[in-house]
Formats: sequence, structure tokens, C-alpha cells
Amino acid sequence: MSKQPQGMIFDLDGVLVDTAKYHYLAWRRLAAERFDLDFTPEDNEQFKGVNRVACMNILCKMAGVTLPAEEFDALATKKNNWYIEYVKQMTPDEVLPGAREFVQACRGAGLKTAIASASKNCALVLERTGIAPLFDEVVDGTSVTRAKPDPEVFVTAANRLGLPCDVCVVFEDAQAGLDGAAAGGMRSVAIGKPEDLTGYTLIAPSLAQVSVEQIKAM
Repeated sequence: MSKQPQGMIFDLDGVLVDTAKYHYLAWRRLAAERFDLDFTPEDNEQFKGVNRVACMNILCKMAGVTLPAEEFDALATKKNNWYIEYVKQMTPDEVLPGAREFVQACRGAGLKTAIASASKNCALVLERTGIAPLFDEVVDGTSVTRAKPDPEVFVTAANRLGLPCDVCVVFEDAQAGLDGAAAGGMRSVAIGKPEDLTGYTLIAPSLAQVSVEQIKAM
């Protein structure tokens, strides 16, 4: 029998806030400027839940080029600088509907909460949107080295919460994240559409459609 959940581990982009649109705009700009590529929303699906270096590798593969390490790093940095410009304009209004309320309800029910994100700009996003105080721990791209679907970011979050993996639930909108949760021995709540995602314990269109009661019953 599964143990009752005690820790809630949230991906950031697409689950709590919509910074994915800013990542897309920055990657699209880089693809057009450096590779003369039309980077579509469909192309961007491959970038969900994946760190910057891995995304840069995918973009190079799309363009059919191999870059010197120095240019590769410079372009990844350029993309990130554009992204940061967008993020600095964020406000608390950009927290996704129901997200703040759901995390507050989890905490009110005595559940521990953590962020597990591939982003190295996680702290900036949390600060701009005002939701940093809602989380006991934050694990991001500055804390881990292996990208999802490797479970490192989730296992690290569970460890910091002082909980075993089997009592933690991961909230993810990307397949790589759901696969990482499974690899870490955790249950998961997928945020999205059933036709787009697999391997979850529960699925909902957004956190607005998830209740603490549902989580406790998992």
C-alpha cells in the first residue's frame, strides 16, 4: 500500500508560473538571428523541462550544425540574458490560476513544499512573482548537474525536505519531468492534457483543478 503523501515538489515553469513563453521568445529570437530558423511552438515542445545546455544541443541539431565550445556557451548566455530581460518585468499577477491557493492549502494541511526546477533563474522568478515564501526548499539549476528525466532534482528536493521519495508527489507539465519523478520512485500529478503526457498518477489541466483531498487519497 502506498504511503500517504507528505511532501509536494513543484516544477516551476508551466505549473506555478508561465515563464515558458519567455523561454520560447528568447529561443525563437536566437534561432532566427544565429541559425536563420523559424522556431515554432511545436519545436519548443522538445525544450520543456530541459536545462539550457540540453536545449542548446537540441537547437544545434535542428540547425544541423556543430559549434565551437566558446560560441556554444556565448549563444546560451545570450539567450539567457534575453530571457532575464523578460522575467524582470514579471509581476505577481503572472502566477497561474489556482497555483498560489493550492500551495497555500497544502501548507495549511501540514504538507511540506519544495521547488524542483531546471532553471538557473528560479530565484529571480520566485522573487518577481512573490511566491518564494510558500516553499520550504528550492532546488534549481544552480544546485544540480543532471537534467530531467534524471531524477536528481527531485531526489535532492526530497532530501532537503527530510522525506523519503515514496512520500513525495511531483507536479510537472513536461514528460521529462514525469519520467524523472517515476525514476525517483515518486508519484506525480501531470499538469496538461492526457493525450500529451504519460506515466502520471493523476492529471489535471491546472492546479486550480487539484485539491489537497485528492492528493491525500493518492
